[in-house]
Amino acid sequence: MAKQPKRMQKWTGDIAATHGLEDAVKLVKANANAKFDETVEIAVNLGVDPRHADQQVRGVVALPSGTGRDVRVAVIAKDAKAEEAKAAGAEVVGAEDLVERIQGGFMDFDRVIATPDMMALVGRLGKVLGPRGLMPNPRVGTVTPNVGQAVKDAKGGSIEFRVEKAGIVHAGIGKASFTEEQLQANVKALVDALNKAKPSGAKGTYVKKVSLSSTMGPGFKIDVASLGV
Repeated sequence: MAKQPKRMQKWTGDIAATHGLEDAVKLVKANANAKFDETVEIAVNLGVDPRHADQQVRGVVALPSGTGRDVRVAVIAKDAKAEEAKAAGAEVVGAEDLVERIQGGFMDFDRVIATPDMMALVGRLGKVLGPRGLMPNPRVGTVTPNVGQAVKDAKGGSIEFRVEKAGIVHAGIGKASFTEEQLQANVKALVDALNKAKPSGAKGTYVKKVSLSSTMGPGFKIDVASLGV
């Protein structure tokens, strides 16, 4: 039998049991022993079938404790809106020139925001940005005339969520260095946003399973009732 890596030998806690939110957060933090500040990740299994148009789940949520990471924002805009984006702290701003750079392989950003008048240009990037989940979309606030606020939201802890083919939403909700209270607040904010985004076609139990883990640590199941849903 293969020997477990040392980091796995140090793991504590029952990964088969279901834990309350507070206990799950404590266990995740206790097992985040890497030499870097691990990201705390959540996986929420929803009772939806994303193959149906009326069972899509997508949105954006502002995490009260932030994400703990430096989000690099690219804005596709021109003239006054481009200046507004720069003033708000966007790392990359441009119009057709930026679209051409992205088509050429430039991907040094984590979020793309565009003004409505730029969508004819942005449409060219569907095959590049779509598979990465970066395509601007008005439903999640990344196509907006208010680019300054959108940039500030992205940098202040706003994250997008989208259900995957298996009906699961994955998201990073903070860092292992966050306090337990900060991580709990972020988990509750995301779950609350998922509830508000419940599609009309969802039947039966909506939030089925929830688990929490760190980048290099084990996953711990959370008792859905402890989330107030």
